[in-house]
Amino acid sequence: MSIASLSATIPTSKRFSSSTPSSSFLLRLPLKRFSSLSLNASPSKPPPISASMEAGIGLMATKLGMMSYFDTTGQVIPVTIVGFREGNIVTQVKTKATDGYDAVQVGYRRIRDRKLTKPELGHLEKSGIIPLRHLQEFRLQSVEGFEPNQRLSLGELFKEGDLVDVSGTTIGKGFQGGIKRHNFKRGLMTHGSKSHRQLGSIGAGTTPGRVYPGKKMPGRMGGSKTKIRKLKVVKIDNELNVVMIKGAVPGKPGNLLRITPAKIVGKNIPQK
Repeated sequence: MSIASLSATIPTSKRFSSSTPSSSFLLRLPLKRFSSLSLNASPSKPPPISASMEAGIGLMATKLGMMSYFDTTGQVIPVTIVGFREGNIVTQVKTKATDGYDAVQVGYRRIRDRKLTKPELGHLEKSGIIPLRHLQEFRLQSVEGFEPNQRLSLGELFKEGDLVDVSGTTIGKGFQGGIKRHNFKRGLMTHGSKSHRQLGSIGAGTTPGRVYPGKKMPGRMGGSKTKIRKLKVVKIDNELNVVMIKGAVPGKPGNLLRITPAKIVGKNIPQK
């Protein structure tokens, strides 16, 4: 009997060696295991880190309040006064070689040593930095020119007329009803109406027989992180170390704010 005839009589499942997985075996593998299995034995690339990229380095500040500002033409502009406490110091520079992405960590607001834990103090003392309460990262396209213990100046980063993005925590309102939380319309207060400020129907009974996820209902209102985009810097006072920003920003006086250059796709951040 010839070798060709012998190979024809061998079942298909026995032709392959144990080291080579069959097609049916590959189909039964979970998706994660199958993606890591490569017949070409080429190393798989790590997935890209998904995070928000800033248009430039920013600052942390403290909201002081609001006032009316009169410009040179006599026009009244509602502005928010934003002050800066001691801080805005570069505490760490992250690169793709060490951390997988480029970012600058900035610290803000000096406090006592006993207010921080030992790991937090050790992280700051590694670069000889004073104790700081708040640490935030600014992911950038390039971290060249930044080094630990570098102080960031307001006058070097922003100027009057710039557009900025301001993010912070909004004022907490507690548990509120649908009218205040979602601007629902109330029912009649007279003419025999028995539905004044109630929520009303939240769905049909038999079909679908459930409440859809995301239904607008009473619940906790406020106290969430919000970003107000493209606010104009009206005036910068270097003597008082404050900046006037047109419009309202999140939070109450004394709230922590994060100010960054406004992100404009195609202008200061690349298009995907």
